[in-house]
Amino acid sequence: MKAAILKRLGTEPIYGDFKEPFSQDDEQVVIKVKAAALKNLDKLKTYKEYYSPYKTLPVVVGTDCVGTLPNGSLVYAHGLTGTMAEKALIHANRYTLLPDNIDPVVAAALPNAILGSVVPLKMRAKMKPGQNILINGATGITGKVAVQVAKHFGATKIIATGRNEDTLQSLKSMGVDYTISLNQNEVSIIDSLKEIDVAAPIDIVLDYLWGKPAELIIHSFQNKSSRNISFVTVGDMAGNNINLASGSLRSVDLTLIGSGFGSLTPEVLKKLSTEFLPEMFALAADKKLLIETEEYNLKDISTAWNYIAKEKRIVISID
Repeated sequence: MKAAILKRLGTEPIYGDFKEPFSQDDEQVVIKVKAAALKNLDKLKTYKEYYSPYKTLPVVVGTDCVGTLPNGSLVYAHGLTGTMAEKALIHANRYTLLPDNIDPVVAAALPNAILGSVVPLKMRAKMKPGQNILINGATGITGKVAVQVAKHFGATKIIATGRNEDTLQSLKSMGVDYTISLNQNEVSIIDSLKEIDVAAPIDIVLDYLWGKPAELIIHSFQNKSSRNISFVTVGDMAGNNINLASGSLRSVDLTLIGSGFGSLTPEVLKKLSTEFLPEMFALAADKKLLIETEEYNLKDISTAWNYIAKEKRIVISID
């Protein structure tokens, strides 16, 4: 079969022939792959410095995909073998059925963004209808999905921060009520946060940036009323560390939470697979949940691997 093959750690995969996977028992099944998203994780696993790189080479890259079962059903699944190939091996009882009318490329692109938006909002911050949500770093792939997810789950007001002015403005059509440009000076950012917090008291911060923007947001909450604010950090695009004054935590009822694989219980991951993903796939099939994609054919894996699409999810399609 044709596949994206990694021959040596520290290099990029190449298009070529690889032996087909086969099921060893009834708990495994081979699917025909239609599309696989190219994510940061897929790239990290090709580096020996990563804590969990590929151990056996050569190997087919890719960790999840959309494909068809032997009975023709379209499914999303994690691969037991690499997924950027014409065929992949998956668990026979661990997949999510997809709506017939969903675009496989969109279905492949969504799960990582759902993990980074639905889970932190609903499972970590316990979001309820009627709350006001601040999305810090809303102009990225997952941030734009988070805006739509927050609206779907009943957010009253949505505040978005980011540096791309055009994208910030476009988010208003997705349900954003207030925007804050991070291109302003620090005083102006804090003043904007305080002003908006008066008009629409913030209940949850969904943070994709950390670093200085997170510091400014936390600083803006000082000496607020006794209402609880949940601050969920999902990424650190603006820096790994922040300076956090003790007074920032003592002057407001602020709960700091992380959301990532290490913080998620098996129960949360099961709910993601059995409840949230099907719900989001159904929305996407009806064009009520949008994600921008950049599609490459499998044979162009080298080009796709080196392409940087900050606001689009790269997806490898297999003919």
